[in-house]
Amino acid sequence: MTRRAAFWRTKTPAEMTAEEWESLCDGCGQCCLHKIAQKKGPALKTNVACRLLDSQTCRCKNYPRRKKLVRDCVVLTPDNVAGLAWLPDTCAYRLVAAGEDLPAWHPLITQDPESVHAAGISVRGRVVSERDAGPLEDHVVP
Repeated sequence: MTRRAAFWRTKTPAEMTAEEWESLCDGCGQCCLHKIAQKKGPALKTNVACRLLDSQTCRCKNYPRRKKLVRDCVVLTPDNVAGLAWLPDTCAYRLVAAGEDLPAWHPLITQDPESVHAAGISVRGRVVSERDAGPLEDHVVP
């Protein structure tokens, strides 16, 4: 596999091609977990995954049609990512938008899509599908 130039170090999110932007996703699956909005304070995180999340690969089962299939799916863009406080601190979109570098375990650095799982960053093996979960309040995690 040819190593990509470190475009995230030289371009702003707005300057990236669609392919470059999409490649920032590390495949952790954390953005596909349900959150519970609160009147005050940050949203509560749960271990309940969107029905389209493949819990083994931590990728969307129907990425091209996700917004049509899941009405409240939030599509991450260079314009909105900085304002999404619920994204994890490890999120490459968030890091790059803030002018920071990617972590050493990121697949663009390691050239290994499994590195996010090996680093313990992904939700692999730690989620339940929304179809099997029951009340979200029963699945709040720290």
